Amino acid sequence: MAERFGAIEEALQRVQGEFREMPGLRLTPAQAGRLWGLDLVACEALLGALVDAKFLFRTRDGAFMRRSGHEVIRSVAHGQAAQ
Repeated sequence: MAERFGAIEEALQRVQGEFREMPGLRLTPAQAGRLWGLDLVACEALLGALVDAKFLFRTRDGAFMRRSGHEVIRSVAHGQAAQ
């Protein structure tokens, strides 16, 4: 179980890093899944968690973009600040 949380934490940090490094990045769930090598269900869950954490928002056409001004969010897996 700890390995699963570690993998989730790693994926969350990787996705956040991509959105930080590329301002204006706009991805559909299918595009994000291909980019990060995740199946659609896992990708939508991860993106949804980042929307819930107010790091991302979903556009009207279903793509995801970063909210401005949010550098640190709470880790969904551990409840700790993610850098």
